[in-house]
Amino acid sequence: MLAADQPGFLVNHAGRGLYTEGLRILEEQVADVADIDTLLREAAGFRMGPFELLDLTGLDVSGKVMESIYEQFHQEPRFRPSSLVRARIAAGLLGRKSARGWYDYESDTHASTASQPARSAQGLRVWIDPDADDRDTIASLVSAAGGQVRGNAREVDLIIVEFWGMDATGYCAARGLDARRCVAVDPLPGLTKRRTLMLTAAATAEARDAAASVMSVDAMPVTVINDSAGFVVQRVLSMIVNIAADIAQRRIATVEDIEAAVTVGLGYPYGPLTWGDTIGADRVLMILENMHATTGDPRYRPSPWLKRRARLGLSLLSPDPERVSATATLGGAC
Repeated sequence: MLAADQPGFLVNHAGRGLYTEGLRILEEQVADVADIDTLLREAAGFRMGPFELLDLTGLDVSGKVMESIYEQFHQEPRFRPSSLVRARIAAGLLGRKSARGWYDYESDTHASTASQPARSAQGLRVWIDPDADDRDTIASLVSAAGGQVRGNAREVDLIIVEFWGMDATGYCAARGLDARRCVAVDPLPGLTKRRTLMLTAAATAEARDAAASVMSVDAMPVTVINDSAGFVVQRVLSMIVNIAADIAQRRIATVEDIEAAVTVGLGYPYGPLTWGDTIGADRVLMILENMHATTGDPRYRPSPWLKRRARLGLSLLSPDPERVSATATLGGAC
């Protein structure tokens, strides 16, 4: 693999999305360390979550890399380090090498706090967003749990929605839905893997528990998170794809070398541009644009490489056409 002379080598550059977005999600208290790692392993297919990887490599080492890449790219927001890191390094919480990091390896505390059903859904009246990608599957789960799907969102106990890149509170506010009874489901991993339930800022415990009962009626595990633009899996995967697209845009490496660096060097289940094609370039673009609009954070601005290919319906693996110089083209006409 060959790469242009840019900070961080290709592997470290391409790997920023998993670490920095995982840390950002933790900063915002969307979910705890174990739940973030569990979702990214079981729903997204990573071998290890970001905090497991940070503990393995050592936070002192990874922290220096994060700071270095951020500074050498002139404080590019996509690479912004976390304020959580320096304090943990100063406290000696370096990971496996110090027996304590994000996890305590002396007591082997490494458990997810994934929510489990806490109440019966028998007789529960549920409204499912007509725009939900998985509406039919969710309706089947409601029926299996003993609930009833209703057509009027104002006369139900629970509202279930799905969306891309937005947060649950904003989605409810934009559509006039009762945020107290609303729980969102992440459509990105599909419903055949661990499921993510997102609460609005006003969600009641009754709505939370009812949604957990419905969405785990077939024994599929669920994880409940706080409100977040883009859930956990959407946020991390869209950032990984976007950073790779920007590497391609800047011609730091070919698309083939970007894919190889991530699958071989980082052990991801797919190359980032292939992953983007699998999700759909237009859908990745929607996630990023909605996160950017919701948060106002420039870290989520889409790469031109991604935007152009999404708008033309091209694969993210499609290289730019070769340019022919004006001199070569017009030389014979002079």
